[in-house]
Amino acid sequence: MLARIFRPAKNAMQSGQGMRADWLLEFEPASARRSDPLMGWTQTTDTEGQVRLSFETKEDAVRYAEAHGIAFQLVDPKPVKRIIKAYADNFAFGRKVPWTH
Repeated sequence: MLARIFRPAKNAMQSGQGMRADWLLEFEPASARRSDPLMGWTQTTDTEGQVRLSFETKEDAVRYAEAHGIAFQLVDPKPVKRIIKAYADNFAFGRKVPWTH
C-alpha cells in the first residue's frame, strides 16, 4: 500500500494564496474502478482509496506515515510563478502592443 503526501493545488475560483489546504496523505488505488452495469456508477473494492488524511505540515504527514509503516511518495508543490501587473502598465509609453479602442 503506497501513499502520496502532497499539497493540493488551489481552486480555479480562488485568486489568493491565503486559505490554502493542508498537506494530504492519500492512498494510491489498489484496484481499478469498474462501472456498474445497471446504474452506470463506478464501483471499487478498494476502501483505502476513500481515505484522505489532512495534516498541517509536511513533517507531520511524514512522521505519521513512518510511525504506521506506510510506504509513501512525497510530492513537493511547484513554485508559484508570479506575474506582477499594474493598471498603469496599460497606458505606459513603452507598451509592446499599441493601445487601441
